[in-house]
Amino acid sequence: MDIDFSVVLVSLVGICGILWLLDSLLIKKTRLAAIEKYMSGQGKHKSDDEIADAVADLAREPLLIEYAKSFFPVLLIVLVLRSFLMEPFQIPTGSMIPTLEVGDFILVNKYAYGIRLPVIGTKIIDVATPDRGEVMVFIPPHEDKYYIKRVIGLPGDTVRYEGRDLYINGELISKELQGNIQVDTNVGALPGTLYTETINGIEHATQHIDGVGQRRSRTSWVIPNGHYFMMGDNRDNSSDSRVWGAVPEKDIVGKAVAVWMHKEPGLNLPTFSRNQLIN
Repeated sequence: MDIDFSVVLVSLVGICGILWLLDSLLIKKTRLAAIEKYMSGQGKHKSDDEIADAVADLAREPLLIEYAKSFFPVLLIVLVLRSFLMEPFQIPTGSMIPTLEVGDFILVNKYAYGIRLPVIGTKIIDVATPDRGEVMVFIPPHEDKYYIKRVIGLPGDTVRYEGRDLYINGELISKELQGNIQVDTNVGALPGTLYTETINGIEHATQHIDGVGQRRSRTSWVIPNGHYFMMGDNRDNSSDSRVWGAVPEKDIVGKAVAVWMHKEPGLNLPTFSRNQLIN
């Protein structure tokens, strides 16, 4: 399982906050008592400079407390921004090619589909629901990690995918042929075809491996209430709802809105040539 950065952030904020609170309620009193004792005893016979140095030394916070107070507001701000506003996410696989490439860094709008508590994911404020054609980050039913795909089916929809034709509630989704391409797969480059597809007014590219789409055993799905059917734009090289089923509403993370950086795997510097909004 991938490291859940939200859990790490919440834990660090909690630890820093508890240390700060303990210092305010308990530990600080010990330092003040030590200063008072010094002033009523040894301090009576010292010069002003000696008293100032001694008091500063006695009032000094333990290093752990000092770090906790310094990091707490910074970590809290990062937690709030990441949990309720925007979260960065890196594309790990090629399932969304050609829309998103491996190595793209994207921004995920965390409030587009409702405000959720960090870690547990409970929705506390409704904002909107996912719509067909949008690109969404979520946790799939079979694995505890972030996935990114395109929303194809809403609750109650009937989705049919035969060959390269996509039907939603019996209506054929329009697509326009762009040309022949080579599709990279784990067995090498294979001949394929590039299309421009339009769902709910959202125009985006999809790619297909020649001859693969016709071999799928299942072609039709009815989407349960509170679930969403997700597909990758790399239609014949994507593990998605056609394999592991629809995504529950409770496992939605947010809406992918923009590519802000790209880095090729390995020892390569990041670039900003692919910066763009996500359709």
